[in-house]
Amino acid sequence: MDFNEYELQRLFGHEAAEDEDPKRLKEYYFKSKAYTQVVNDLPLRIVVGHKGIGKSALFQVAIDEEAGNDRLTLLIKPDDIVGIGENTDDFLKLIRDWKTGINEIVAKKALTSFGMLFDDWRSKLNQYGGAALDFLSSTLKIDDKVNLNPSKKAVLNDFLRHKKISVYIDDLDRGWQGKRHDIQRISALLNAVRDISTENRGIYFRVSLRSDVYYLARTSDESTDKTEGSVIWYSWTNHEILVLLVKRIESYFGREVDEEDLLRKHQSQLMRYLLPVIEEKFTGKGHWSDAPMYRVLMSLVRKRPRDLVKLLTLAGRQAHSNGSQKITTDSLESIFEEYSQGRLQDTINEYRSELPEVEKLILGMRPSKIQRKAAQGYVYSTDQLLKKLKAIEEQGKYRWANGNQADTKELAAFLYKINFITARKQTPSGIDRKYFEENRYLSNKFTEFGYDWEVHPAYRWALQPEDPMQIFHELELSAS
Repeated sequence: MDFNEYELQRLFGHEAAEDEDPKRLKEYYFKSKAYTQVVNDLPLRIVVGHKGIGKSALFQVAIDEEAGNDRLTLLIKPDDIVGIGENTDDFLKLIRDWKTGINEIVAKKALTSFGMLFDDWRSKLNQYGGAALDFLSSTLKIDDKVNLNPSKKAVLNDFLRHKKISVYIDDLDRGWQGKRHDIQRISALLNAVRDISTENRGIYFRVSLRSDVYYLARTSDESTDKTEGSVIWYSWTNHEILVLLVKRIESYFGREVDEEDLLRKHQSQLMRYLLPVIEEKFTGKGHWSDAPMYRVLMSLVRKRPRDLVKLLTLAGRQAHSNGSQKITTDSLESIFEEYSQGRLQDTINEYRSELPEVEKLILGMRPSKIQRKAAQGYVYSTDQLLKKLKAIEEQGKYRWANGNQADTKELAAFLYKINFITARKQTPSGIDRKYFEENRYLSNKFTEFGYDWEVHPAYRWALQPEDPMQIFHELELSAS
């Protein structure tokens, strides 16, 4: 096939869901188990996950599906909430400002969606104590003066009958710096939407937050423990990500697939679906020689769908340059360093708000000459990892964004939490890599559970650009 830019995006998808063609997104979207945990009639759902995990894509599909079921559905973006709570550090006033602001945004967006916004809507909203649901229930009506298309009329009828609104709040980490006031604003917002949904049965909030943003809010404000039961940790298994890729490729060729059937298949069976696009075996050197290509791909992604999109888009461009009709070993080998540099920069950008010197810490994990000579640069026992970090700390201690000093074990836990290092164990079928379990995300304690540790393969080329071939000889692939 021709891997030009248009076909590449059609094939693998856009890396940002909000920029994707909605029709194409619906065609290839794979509903993981998190989808039904989020899209239901529970008053508050907070979707927490790493950047690139698919939170915005989930929201885009859910909004479209709910609107298709005639539910009044609204999306609140960062531009809508500029200025709310900017001028106070009083936490209770912050919550009140958020409640007022969110109610006003919901009321205005609902009225506007039906073409029924009127001049003194805000003063009338205040007559209902600022409660958007009560205000809309009394104000919205089937009005012959307003020309609604059939789908809008169906949504309005459904609202008047059931008094239900779904409100999605997405992309709140845009411009996030992790400052005390940023954290306070997010904490106050979570308290506010919880209060609104409790006081107005019929408003259903879904809020997406990056995991580092939620972590700082959760650990700095004890009141957020009231929202903890509403948190959905969004994560993927490598098997689900491979199924996701199969669905994208099959839908590109216009073929229907059964997601449940695909999930039951072994990864070697799933590889057959990839053959029109990707070479079957990796023909390079070292541990990778003759390995099934799906194992190579799954070893390089950090359990984030966006990683796979980035990896294959880069490889597809290279294949296009080479005039190749498939993504081959050569296509992949030539882009590993660029892919690795991108993932390293992503991590630095994502977690600088939690540990300002995260870049210095990560680059300090480069293998020394002695380690490289002994082929020990990336795999550590617990003692070796702590020893490596102590050596890095000799250049200066590290401090969290709140000013507290980080000790060696906390730095180890941080590297595990951000997926820079993974736990690993040798098995007969390959390396078993374990990621930081999301339900332990709030712990900065480093605990040993019988595994060694290794720097995630995605970062290796960025840390060792001068000798990329050695990586193939050292790096063992994940078990399927």
